[in-house]
Amino acid sequence: MEPIKKAEVVSKDIRTLHPIQRFLLLDVLRDKESRLVFYWVIVVLLIGTMAYHWLEGWSFVDSLYFCVISLATIGYGDLTPTTPVAKVFTIVYVINGIAILLALFDRVRVVRPTLSQDENVAERDEH
Repeated sequence: MEPIKKAEVVSKDIRTLHPIQRFLLLDVLRDKESRLVFYWVIVVLLIGTMAYHWLEGWSFVDSLYFCVISLATIGYGDLTPTTPVAKVFTIVYVINGIAILLALFDRVRVVRPTLSQDENVAERDEH
């Protein structure tokens, strides 16, 4: 009878991994409290795309590309703002982008508990 109990405990500890869903942050998007961060990202990207299209005369694709590269703090340097207004907008935009990244990382931290936390919970349940 003892092996059956161990098999039941093992089956509770097994988790299904979905690497594509985790890569695309679909597990975080399914969390209702995390959706606000994603909406914030979309709105900021749209505002930035429209602003750079209008201020610099870039295409929508170039404007979106610059926004993503800037908000991700990569900054390849292939596109740079040239007008003073666009430069000031970029300063405010990048500071906002850092806040977006921190908010997104925090939501991932909350939605995806670390392996050590899962192990601690399992140990407490056993005792």
